[in-house]
Amino acid sequence: MAGVKREVWTGEVVRQFTHSGEFLQEIPDQSRYVDNDVIHLVELGVKPDVLINNTTYPIPIQDSDDEDIAIALDKFQTKQTEVSDDDLYASSFKVIGEKTRSHTESLEESTGDKAAHALAPQADTTETPIVVTTGDANEDGRKKLTPKDLTTLKKKLDKAGVPKKGRVLVLSADHVADLLSTSEAFEKQYVNITEGKVLNLYGFKMYEHANCPKYYLDGAAWKKRAWGQEQAGDREASFAFFPQRMFKARGTVKYYLSEARNNPGTQANYFNYRLRFICLPKTQEAIAAIVSPDAA
Repeated sequence: MAGVKREVWTGEVVRQFTHSGEFLQEIPDQSRYVDNDVIHLVELGVKPDVLINNTTYPIPIQDSDDEDIAIALDKFQTKQTEVSDDDLYASSFKVIGEKTRSHTESLEESTGDKAAHALAPQADTTETPIVVTTGDANEDGRKKLTPKDLTTLKKKLDKAGVPKKGRVLVLSADHVADLLSTSEAFEKQYVNITEGKVLNLYGFKMYEHANCPKYYLDGAAWKKRAWGQEQAGDREASFAFFPQRMFKARGTVKYYLSEARNNPGTQANYFNYRLRFICLPKTQEAIAAIVSPDAA
């Protein structure tokens, strides 16, 4: 449509979409391997006989043969918001940046939540350990996370052969609160996280995330709840990973517009965005989780 600088509006979302200060900034970006919103694992150096955890989404697989596994990037769409005629046709990057910022923040939040779920193990194995907290009872009836539990996590990753340098631990809100009440070292350095700096303790680069993956007890074993299927009683887990064995990729970003002249009832312009993105472990290893059981 004449006058609407679509490439400018789209480019502003691309520029803002960085996950700055979040755990995703640690993961290698493999967007250069994306073709038509599909990424090929063979191009990432993944052996074709090793599959990633496709129980997370499930992942739509485009093609599969003896030499390659091609995976379609997930689709994220924002809801429509209103924009005035003046702002719609403005050439000011400041105006465009302000109008797109809320959409970018929503996209970053949603892609971060999906990535958090994908980077947590499905079940407890030697290669994908799940550590159960051992602290005192919290007011909500679960056992608190303690520094000792983080030492246990470190040992399990050591035994799994995960390189020590560069490990990342992403804490849930509950586990952050636990450490603030039990660990003086964590409490003193927690200001680093609140100021957007990476906190390094217990051999991990530490972040926190507002919507971590959920786990439930299946008999005596902890299992990850399928994406979007959370139930009452699930426990929100912290998770850890070794970034060099993970990957992320961004595909196309599209800008959609319904102009005021096509909306006689509201006489308003509406726009939204669609972004393709994925973040996954290359293989089922070098990922871990921490879950808090009931104290009783």
